Amino acid sequence: MNITRRATILVLALSSSIFAGMPAYSQSMDELEAKGRAEGTIVSLGMPDDWANFGDQWKAITTKYGVTHTDTDMSSAEELAKFEAEKSNPSASIGDVGLEFGPIAVKKGLSMAFKPSTWDKIPAWARDEEGHWMLAYTGTIAFIVSKNVKNPPKSWADLVNGDYKVAVGEVGKAAQSNALVLAAAIAGGGGEENLQPAMDIFAKLAEQKRLLTIGTNPANMEKGEIEVGIIWDFNALNYRNTVGADKFDVFIPADGSVTSGYTTIINAYAPQPNMAKLTREFIFSEEGQINFAKGYARPILIDSINLPPELANNVLPAEQYAKARPINAAVWAESAKQLSKLWQEQVMAKM
Repeated sequence: MNITRRATILVLALSSSIFAGMPAYSQSMDELEAKGRAEGTIVSLGMPDDWANFGDQWKAITTKYGVTHTDTDMSSAEELAKFEAEKSNPSASIGDVGLEFGPIAVKKGLSMAFKPSTWDKIPAWARDEEGHWMLAYTGTIAFIVSKNVKNPPKSWADLVNGDYKVAVGEVGKAAQSNALVLAAAIAGGGGEENLQPAMDIFAKLAEQKRLLTIGTNPANMEKGEIEVGIIWDFNALNYRNTVGADKFDVFIPADGSVTSGYTTIINAYAPQPNMAKLTREFIFSEEGQINFAKGYARPILIDSINLPPELANNVLPAEQYAKARPINAAVWAESAKQLSKLWQEQVMAKM
């Protein structure tokens, strides 16, 4: 191995721990790879093939390291709950959770720190200083609208005045559903510290019997159950193209939206800790970042990679994002804890 490369990896390795709470370790990438291969498999949560192109990620990772992979799809909250419940007999080593769940994992002692070799290229706002979490890709809340809907909504104001059903998923459990509430609050003049404008919007939809708490996904879209779904733009574009661009349109709400992202969490009790670290290392490589772009997600290292020109079409026109703003991670991590209670009291009570 090149001496410079080995030295760089050694410095990065010294900043991490094999297990949470243990002393720093010295481990070269060659040593990490050997141990990962020996583990023979990697078990993940919330990283299914059809989400942000994890299908190509896993295909590349399993081929590169000669291991097998299994995933169980679940929400961010469910992932952390499973990590916590299985401390004495862990089954999964890594999960992918929304930004607000990263600090929660750290506080509960459920995460293992590991900084990939591209650590210095990750924006400071998108990472934990110790390397417990770091956003790998971002998304912006969007509407995906059936072309059967007359007067399709292009803003939250339009949404309230429509006559179609609106699917929002599981608010309080899923980062995507939590973020759509924040996006609605922003459009109504609120934000991370004031979610009331969003509660007012969704309470009206609930009273009108127009609110659906089912997930927006290709299966439900093909069954005709989704008239309007509110999800990340990368999911919306992916699902639209899967089901048929002649059947659905995608819009960023013109009066306000929010941009956030997802981070891997390496289980502090991981049965395959080395493969979990190699997985994180791979998704922050240029190949891994390009895979996210293929899945319509915006790579966090987009300014540092050579993005193929043909992938430029995997995003909506820039002008649609005029009223979208980045999430305030520190504030949102705290206020999101109150979201489930607010939702149950002000929205679900009116269903």
